[in-house]
Amino acid sequence: MNARAIPITPVAPTPSSPSQAVVAPNEHTCGKTKSLQDTGPHDQPQSMCPAFGSLRVGLRMRRTATILSGSACCVYGLTFTSHFYGARRSVGYVPFNSETLVTGKLFEDIRDAVYAQADPESLDAIVVINLCVPTASGVPLQLLPDQINGVRIIGIDVPGFGVPTHAEAKDVLSAAMLNYAVTEIQSGPVAAPRQGRSALPTVTLLGEMFPADPMVIAQMLAPMGLAVGPVVPTREWRELYAALDCSVVAAIHPFYTGCMRVFETAGRPIIGSAPVGYEGTSSWIESIGRAAGVAQDKIDAAKQAVLPGIAAALARTPIKGRIQVSGYEGSELIVARLLIESGATVTYVGTACPRTDASAADRQWLEARGVAVQYRASLENDLAAMHAHSPDLVIGTTPVVQAAKQACIPALYFTNLISARPLMGAAGAGSLATVINAAMGNRPRFESMKSFFGEAGMGDQAGVWEDKPQAYPEFKSMMRRKNERAAAKRKAEEMGA
Repeated sequence: MNARAIPITPVAPTPSSPSQAVVAPNEHTCGKTKSLQDTGPHDQPQSMCPAFGSLRVGLRMRRTATILSGSACCVYGLTFTSHFYGARRSVGYVPFNSETLVTGKLFEDIRDAVYAQADPESLDAIVVINLCVPTASGVPLQLLPDQINGVRIIGIDVPGFGVPTHAEAKDVLSAAMLNYAVTEIQSGPVAAPRQGRSALPTVTLLGEMFPADPMVIAQMLAPMGLAVGPVVPTREWRELYAALDCSVVAAIHPFYTGCMRVFETAGRPIIGSAPVGYEGTSSWIESIGRAAGVAQDKIDAAKQAVLPGIAAALARTPIKGRIQVSGYEGSELIVARLLIESGATVTYVGTACPRTDASAADRQWLEARGVAVQYRASLENDLAAMHAHSPDLVIGTTPVVQAAKQACIPALYFTNLISARPLMGAAGAGSLATVINAAMGNRPRFESMKSFFGEAGMGDQAGVWEDKPQAYPEFKSMMRRKNERAAAKRKAEEMGA
């Protein structure tokens, strides 16, 4: 194992830094302004349990074990989901009851479990995650030792009432690990990357992405004398050191605010947006080059090497139609940019993630083209936009896709069908067109099915019936009059106020 020293230059955070603007007080919401300051769990976007994000990060890392502390039903659901998404290792669980929770015995049980599992021959780190109940009860994971027999101990709280989305929970664990790695770097030499240290200045990529995208980005950076560093979240501990040993951080997913704070404190410049489409790639290369101190002629050479191919790919596979985009992965804005540069008209972009300075360039670019951008988007926001704009295709979460198909609008699930494709460079420019155009071409099939099935299984006829559902028009009429009177009363009260 080779050791090396990494210079960490602390700097004071500036008010304009990406990590300082987690949620802006006002967001655009389909033409009207709404305050979206988080006030509690019921004001958060609908997402799967956020702890899945942290669990996923730990399970994808080599020589890393994960222990969950929470209700048994929650642990069952999280482990089920993790194995559904390809986890190939066990998840530790420390059970509890009312007595062990209130007496402090649960913390002792967690500590015992950590000591029992801390084997330096097989592990670099153990991640302990408090779910809702232990977090609300104040189980103090910060009192766990920093390391046991050389195995690092990372304790984090990821409650559903405190972390809005599973995407942001990836940032919670990644930031905790980066912060731990900084303390190790400051203490002396650390392990070199498995493939050795890059001879060129590197660009760390922030955010999970399609496996081919880092390779495409590497080709873009090469003419500037730069190389791609690790992708954060990393796949093993020593990659954290290499991630910190960079010249520039590219916040491809702009919601990793905790990680950005660590990089910023270490003196690493952070560049938002991503190399998607022609304009997006051009401005991103320019920003990365300037941040890394690259001469303008090399920046221009890097652009010339990649932009003609992107322009050709966009022209070769155009997308025509009105499209709505929403999701909870954090890459919704750059996907919308790519769709627009491919020829599509994007009416609305909703993301469950927060507004940050790292997403400002994408938001401004989209809004300049008439796109309504909604941060902290809820299901209701997405459905309202769908009904307002009548798109030819809806890209969104499962319930949004379901509602669109019921309305005979073609729809695609963002996570599995869009974010699981290359987006960067010429490869990304043509990657979406086939699936997008094929989906929009399916509208006549939806209309044909709607014509055939009619209202069967809709409204008050939904569900399983032993006999043919019986209509009660007098009851419907009574309820309609009741609702009309209630609406009139509310309107009168509003007028009086």
